[in-house]
Amino acid sequence: MSHPTQQPQYGAPHPAPPVPVGPPNNGLGTAALVLGIIGVVFALFPLLFWLGGILGLLALILGWVGIGRAKRGAAANKGVAVAGTVLGLVGLVLSVVVGIVTAVVVNEAVKDINKELSNTAPKDTSGGGKGSAAPGDTGGAKGGEVPETLAADETIIYDDDLKITVSAAKPFQPSEFAAGHTAGNKAYQVTVVVENASKAKFDGDLVLLEARAGTEGVTAEQIFDGDLDGVTGSLAPGKKATGTYAFSVPADAKTLTVEVTPGLEHEEQQWELKF
Repeated sequence: MSHPTQQPQYGAPHPAPPVPVGPPNNGLGTAALVLGIIGVVFALFPLLFWLGGILGLLALILGWVGIGRAKRGAAANKGVAVAGTVLGLVGLVLSVVVGIVTAVVVNEAVKDINKELSNTAPKDTSGGGKGSAAPGDTGGAKGGEVPETLAADETIIYDDDLKITVSAAKPFQPSEFAAGHTAGNKAYQVTVVVENASKAKFDGDLVLLEARAGTEGVTAEQIFDGDLDGVTGSLAPGKKATGTYAFSVPADAKTLTVEVTPGLEHEEQQWELKF
């Protein structure tokens, strides 16, 4: 007895071939790109350049590792890893440059501050036309002690041999175009002589005068007039400059205290002038 046999069915579907799976995305390269961008930004700021350098170095390392993985076929996105590496290198270089510039600027600022704080102190005084005697020499670098106020025609000598002399006050008649004179006050003129006996140029434009009058020490306003010409311009070593100044003084005042500040490198000094 024969048994029926099952005939194969033609046209039956075949199973689809497996889809090939590519390498995973390059996470290290992405991290390098992000760190590189942030590192470049931080490297441009003077106070954060060090952080930019650290992030740039990390981006450089992760970028190199990401490139190596992409070459071995273990990861994709090689371009992202290359970009992260480049940005990491840029951030690292920028941080070094900005760090050097910041150090130089800070160093110069510290020098300027120290220079301003260590103002040249008065060195000595010598008698002027009135024959005042100079104070005794203490033997120190700053020479003899200088009184708080000098008299008319006395000279102060600073450590750098800059010499300043203030003359006695004499009456001054302001013109109709004068500025700074108060009606009812008296006007007095003083002459300031600056002698640069140092070895460097002196900026006469930095010379500043202020004055107070009488026992109450009221402010004596400076008068500006066509006949008055203060100390100005650069003063070469060994040269002198003379300036004239006038102040508006209350009518009952008997003294005029003139304070001269030669500049940032010299302390102020006062002269008490009697009428």
